[in-house]
Amino acid sequence: MSYAVRFRRSLVPTLGGAVLTLGLAISAQAQCQLNGKIKHVVYVEFDNVHFTRDNPNVPSDLEQMPNLLNFIKHNGTLDAGDHTVLISHTANDILTTEIGLYSDNHGVFVANSFGVFEPGNQKIDMPSSFFYWTDLVSDITPSTKDNNFALVTPEGKNVPAPWVPFTRAGCDVAAFSTANIVLERTPFDVVKVFGAGSDQAMESSGDQFDHYVGAAIHCSINSPYCTQANHAVADVLPDEPGSYSGYQAVFGLKYIAPALGGLTDYNGNAITGFGNIGFDPIPAQTLAVVETMLKKGIPVVFAYIADAHDNHIAESTFGPGEAAYVQQLADYNASFGTFFANLKAAGLDETNTLFIFTPDEGDHPVTGTASPAGCDGAKIEGNMVVPDVPCTYGPNGVGEIDLRLDLAAQAAGNNTPFTIHFDDAPTVYIPGAPGPNDSEVRGLEHTFAGLTGLNNHTGQNESLLGTGLGPELQGALVDPVGQKMLHMNALVDPARTPTFTFFGNPNFFFNTSPFIPNGVDSGFAWNHGDIQPEIGRTFIAIAGPGVRNLGITSPHDFFTDHVDLRPTLMLLTGLKDDYVSDGRAILELIDPSVLPSSLHAHSDTLLRLGQVYKQINAPFGELAKSTLKVSTHAITSNSNGDQTYIKLENAIASWTTERDAIAAQIKSLLDAAEFHGEAIDEQQAKQLIRSGQALLARASSCAEEPEDCGE
Repeated sequence: MSYAVRFRRSLVPTLGGAVLTLGLAISAQAQCQLNGKIKHVVYVEFDNVHFTRDNPNVPSDLEQMPNLLNFIKHNGTLDAGDHTVLISHTANDILTTEIGLYSDNHGVFVANSFGVFEPGNQKIDMPSSFFYWTDLVSDITPSTKDNNFALVTPEGKNVPAPWVPFTRAGCDVAAFSTANIVLERTPFDVVKVFGAGSDQAMESSGDQFDHYVGAAIHCSINSPYCTQANHAVADVLPDEPGSYSGYQAVFGLKYIAPALGGLTDYNGNAITGFGNIGFDPIPAQTLAVVETMLKKGIPVVFAYIADAHDNHIAESTFGPGEAAYVQQLADYNASFGTFFANLKAAGLDETNTLFIFTPDEGDHPVTGTASPAGCDGAKIEGNMVVPDVPCTYGPNGVGEIDLRLDLAAQAAGNNTPFTIHFDDAPTVYIPGAPGPNDSEVRGLEHTFAGLTGLNNHTGQNESLLGTGLGPELQGALVDPVGQKMLHMNALVDPARTPTFTFFGNPNFFFNTSPFIPNGVDSGFAWNHGDIQPEIGRTFIAIAGPGVRNLGITSPHDFFTDHVDLRPTLMLLTGLKDDYVSDGRAILELIDPSVLPSSLHAHSDTLLRLGQVYKQINAPFGELAKSTLKVSTHAITSNSNGDQTYIKLENAIASWTTERDAIAAQIKSLLDAAEFHGEAIDEQQAKQLIRSGQALLARASSCAEEPEDCGE
């Protein structure tokens, strides 16, 4: 049955229903207390939507969505210097933007699954990173016998939830297709929330997915949406600081759609369940749902939109400038035009609504040569995307190069068993969990560093580690010593820490599956997870009250990464989390008139402090880049007694200890100034800046001449 036929039933409310939902809207909005002029928050996370061009001749994704790009340029700021975390993948990147914590502080640093050594360390499981907020690792994969929360703090507690400051302020928070804050798995999540003997738990798995997965309303106290009629259940957060009792939530479109008076996408299709949408919604679906939620009085909405470069009808993918890719982006652009126009007509715009748009990560496209030479795929005329010279790709078209890493290692004479997270940047787990100095580990690292593979698009053998370690890294190796610097080690659950990580050639997708043949995979062509700039550098687009209208900033104007979005959101809305963020509020894009006096005092020093903090602490900061270079040199070295490796690993460990001490002090100063009204200590801040700069200089010098490092 087609999408249109299945959802043809009308959900237009009666007059009585319209009056009821209008009353709900007024009631829900009246109790929500945000800062200043902000009455609503729209937070949209894209999957792999790009501001920069993947082909210099082809307009980028955002350039082909001028309705969105121009809205930001005219009303706010697009920060083009944002960066992901590591590993740069959907689940991890969404989590870090939602909560403002680096991966070692929330427990999921390999995505979209994470490795866990079973007791005895002989078997490695790969639980999914897509689960509900309060799930344990053993809830996801029982064989792990790991009863830690999947989202776990260094103290072993469940990570505080991102909706809590809003609901405590009287604001309902809706979520649509957004990772970890909606139910994701059947039957477990459904049984957990509704109860083992409930009517919901008795439904088939397919009906459970359609009815209860993918959408949620986390309600404030006395919300008109969390009622018995809407099948509200307790919103349980067992470890929330300050407790979280008396709050409720509604899960699933089966209950949410009727409560909103019906949902219809921008193509005229009624939305009654999640089954025909899944976790890959297009803008015509997501933006229509967000619009309705806002109009019905839900002031804060988190939502997700799928990438534009994959075929959302069949399992295939497109290269930059292909006609179908251009058309898909034109559809995306049209939906954004409808979205902004409809909200404007309803009185919701940049004067009273905070709009945030950001992607989880970027991608490296793997294609043949674009043809004809100079093809541009599309051109922009005013606010319109007009097809011009479509691109095609050959001789193997579009597709990543799948490669069996275990077979490649065996062909090189190394039979060490290992498990990997399938990726172009695989984390590696060796049974027995040997230490980084173990000869078996060192041997496998050396084997990986020397492997080559055929790039079917070019006909050339390429290093699987990548080519070159110049100013922009193309490949690297890190073990737990380097991983700690990159926030990739588990702080409370060491069973999750990989034996080492292979940041590989982004043209290849590494696996160990007998069911995936080596060669071009036309279903997938956009690799991420890795360290290349096209993957790790993204954007934050933000507009609304309190946001400066800077248009588009240069990537070199200032450095941000995913953890900075959360404290920026909190500062703008006048709220604060019940924990200290790993990020900093992006003061460069906030109107000084809305900042507290504590952020006006010593403002120049405060900005310098924030930038040094990013360079020493961010996974894509300068200290991290130096670490990747030095770690790769150390791991691939083969000196007598492994002395080069030992010396350089000790250097990285020393940097990390020093970094952690400096970063902890800076975090405390920034948090006190941003959320507690305390101006920074000017002298202490300047000393921390000097200490951070000295650390950066030592690490950079070591990266330039690693053999002389520590001499």
